[in-house]
Amino acid sequence: MTTLPDAEAADRTLRDREIYGAFVIGTDGLALHTASAASPTVAALLAEAVGQLGEGHPVTVVEVVPTTTDDPRGAGFAAGFLPLAMTSLLAGALLVLLVAGGLARLVGLVATGLLAGLVGVTVLHGWLGVIAGDWLAEGAAIGLFALAASAIVAGLGALLGRPGIGLGALLVFLLGNPLSAVGAAPELLPQPWGALGQWLPVGAGGTLLRSVAFFDGAGAGRPIAVLAGYAVVGLALVLVASRMHRDASTTNGR
Repeated sequence: MTTLPDAEAADRTLRDREIYGAFVIGTDGLALHTASAASPTVAALLAEAVGQLGEGHPVTVVEVVPTTTDDPRGAGFAAGFLPLAMTSLLAGALLVLLVAGGLARLVGLVATGLLAGLVGVTVLHGWLGVIAGDWLAEGAAIGLFALAASAIVAGLGALLGRPGIGLGALLVFLLGNPLSAVGAAPELLPQPWGALGQWLPVGAGGTLLRSVAFFDGAGAGRPIAVLAGYAVVGLALVLVASRMHRDASTTNGR
């Protein structure tokens, strides 16, 4: 627990994604300042707790960083992120199974990221209204996530074959999705699993999208680095696998 000098400092800390809520004691009594956009689940738990602390007296709840009016409980955000993970995984697998050649696969992966960013922001922001930030930043965040997820699946698949696709699916979906805490918060998961989930593509992608959609990019540094790392490694593996196959073909042709 951290003690801050005043309500303004608490609100700044909330906007910087350093805390989920703050109990503020003022002349009017106890108040709760929350950032439900960071985690509606945590905000609801804090509101329940502060109600008990009030001992029957009304407690003011101030939403410093709210969710959108179309998605007050954050369910749409979590549900909308799941198809992005599934389609990215599928795109990476299909590029390995159906497309030959490293260059063609690289073009396909970049196209996957661009298309996912365009379609994702159109659906989540324009149609469903579950995010409310800058369209370009949101599209870039979704595109980077899609590139990272599809690239690591494609890279492992290109290098190891079908077992590699399975390993990529494990990282992106089978393990990555339940540990992502996209619908809750990493701190609510048993540790160290909650922390581990933030180093996997879905967890990092969900955190990044929340940061750019509601917090003007606060807290986006680490998830960008994580996703960029998966993207670079995946793309590099595609190139390495292509070179290995080309060298093997050359050797067999002699």
